[in-house]
Amino acid sequence: MKMHGIPDFSRRDMLKVTGVAAALSVLPLAARIVNAADSQRMKIGIIGSGHVGSALGGVWAKAGNEVMFASRNLDYDKKLAAEVGANARAGTPQEAAAFGQLILFAVPYSAFPALISSLGNSLKGKVVINASNPFPERDGEIANQARAEGAGLFDAHLLPGALVVRAFNAVSAARMASAHEDPGKIGMPIAGDKKAIEVASRLVREAGFEPVVVGGLDMAKYLMPGTPLAGEHSPDEVRSIAATLKP
Repeated sequence: MKMHGIPDFSRRDMLKVTGVAAALSVLPLAARIVNAADSQRMKIGIIGSGHVGSALGGVWAKAGNEVMFASRNLDYDKKLAAEVGANARAGTPQEAAAFGQLILFAVPYSAFPALISSLGNSLKGKVVINASNPFPERDGEIANQARAEGAGLFDAHLLPGALVVRAFNAVSAARMASAHEDPGKIGMPIAGDKKAIEVASRLVREAGFEPVVVGGLDMAKYLMPGTPLAGEHSPDEVRSIAATLKP
């Protein structure tokens, strides 16, 4: 019997609904994260809570996401989380990696070997935004290796199993903290794993930038200070510059 106000679902309709639910349950992790991101806030582990990590974490927390700050100084991270307020907490890098659906790295490049070793398999299948840049004068030989191979491709070797995106590599931390006040004016070049681009793009927009995909990880070598895409450019300018670059 059909009750007033309640749709009359047939057995065929119910089978369709069940089939959709089953299909969603076997989607790749990155696709499920994207679906979840469309409807609810994300959990973001921020490893490296200096100028870049604190700026982005603060903006993302205010946008409604849950963030966990982590560094080598837990006391500092606790103070930072208290200043950010609602949606922010502090933990160890291992806790942040386990907590986050998405991980942001903003650490000196020389810290990666020991740091990644300490994280075990906690990054497998997760989207990782790497905002860290390899500077030989600061980071030594690992920076030379990253620059020779290309930072994005080298990231992929450092982070096996993760879905790597490079972004926030050549804009000032001060702008990262303020771009959301006048959003969409500055283009943010991003390069990386196709499965992760959509997730990363959402967070780029929440930070106030317009994401401009310039290619895969082989193009990420152009997303560093001193390259043509460094600095502040409009989205159209980023597209024009990127069109002149080769992998």
